[in-house]
Amino acid sequence: MFGFSEMQSSASTLFSAYASLAASMMLVRSMANEIIPNPVRSYIQSAIHYLFTPLSTQLTVIVDEHCGLTRNQVYEAAEIYLGTKISPNAERFKVHKTPRQKNLNISIQKNEEVDDTHQNVQLKWRFVSVEPQDRHTGEKRFFELTFDKKFKEKVLSEYLPFVLAKYKEIKDNDKEVKLYAMNCLYDYDEGGGGGVWGSVKLEHPSTFETLAMDKEMKKAIIDDLERFVKRKEFYKKVGRAWKRGYLLYGPPGTGKSSLIAAMANYLKFDIYDLELTNLYSNSELRRILVSTTNRSIIVIEDIDCSAEMQERQLGNDSSNTKLTLSGLLNFIDGLWSSCGDERIIVFTTNHKDRLDPALLRPGRMDMHIHMSYCTTQGFRLLATNYLGLGDPHRLFGEIESLIENVQATPAEIAEELMKSDDADIALGEVVNFLKRKKSEANNIEEEKNLALEAHDNKQKKTSGAEKEAKRMKTEKIANRTLRNCMKRSTRGRRHRMP
Repeated sequence: MFGFSEMQSSASTLFSAYASLAASMMLVRSMANEIIPNPVRSYIQSAIHYLFTPLSTQLTVIVDEHCGLTRNQVYEAAEIYLGTKISPNAERFKVHKTPRQKNLNISIQKNEEVDDTHQNVQLKWRFVSVEPQDRHTGEKRFFELTFDKKFKEKVLSEYLPFVLAKYKEIKDNDKEVKLYAMNCLYDYDEGGGGGVWGSVKLEHPSTFETLAMDKEMKKAIIDDLERFVKRKEFYKKVGRAWKRGYLLYGPPGTGKSSLIAAMANYLKFDIYDLELTNLYSNSELRRILVSTTNRSIIVIEDIDCSAEMQERQLGNDSSNTKLTLSGLLNFIDGLWSSCGDERIIVFTTNHKDRLDPALLRPGRMDMHIHMSYCTTQGFRLLATNYLGLGDPHRLFGEIESLIENVQATPAEIAEELMKSDDADIALGEVVNFLKRKKSEANNIEEEKNLALEAHDNKQKKTSGAEKEAKRMKTEKIANRTLRNCMKRSTRGRRHRMP
């Protein structure tokens, strides 16, 4: 009984002490709210929370998909590299492969994580995708890379460069050349620099081996391309943007598009087909071109026709609201030309003489390549490609003799060679075509000569008639002058008569 009373007394004392402490705390809190300003109270609370919260040892690095207008190379590298690190126990991942690729492409799904180890450093990648807030903004995608804080320098200086190197190795081994177009409706490629460009894989089989072109010219182009891709440090040393400009000029059907495809297949460069007629301002041109990737070929076809758009305006005289020739030149070799490395710009035209001289100077169009009519060398290569002829055929002599005197494009010759798998029949078609072409050329020449002769005769008749009219006019004036003189002389004699 005594023990129980003692316990009651102790509990009562403890409760009283607690109540007194609580009341004191409430009084202190009330006084603090009145005396201490709110910003100071917030700071004190944060400091207390920080002191009694264990410090995190983890650091998270955010790798965004884009850096301004261009795609983040680290993001691109992580996307490819992590496909090789997905665990067999992963519950979800994406797989795709195109006909020309050697291996399956594997990538992680939204909110999935991938663990990695590099030089005893444990790392965790997580792919995050945020849906757009409205139709004017695109999907935001980024990677989160988490690791121990003490390895920060090692991750930034060694691990991420390692990821970039592995990415380049993977891309080089399984490179698929793509053809990009503005607002393309086909499969969109995430590596194309954003929603401006869409892409399809480049299926054009043209190579320098199959190109019907003069051997010396082909060698000159290949040597120029190889020298260009190896001179990164040289361009940096001399202070020039790492780019090269080519002008392909000549009549339609001489292989300009095939040469561009051969260049892309040789270098493994993507092609960006730029239609200037779809652009309305210099600012739009800059935005479009900056969104292209490095190691690419930018093609501007029929530049002589595109140049006609240079004065098209949208309502005022500002240079940003119209597409001008100076705007194009500024991207080719002005300040904007340094926005990207290892780029080739190819211009094509059927009429070189129509181009503004400002476009033709070195630094803009460094190498001018004349795409001529089919030559004897070109014909033999076409015959090998289309008919598999290793040795000269009995009709080669006649065909080559005709080719030297007839202007026929490689495309026209190739069309005739496709008419039969039998070499005799196909080459016979080429002979007949060239003879028709020669006959047509002779008829045109005769008509031209007749027209010139008729024109000359007309000029002679006109000239003779003009001379006769002039002689008669002169004679008429002389006769009138003589009559006037005679009249004045007669009047003079009458006045002198008595």
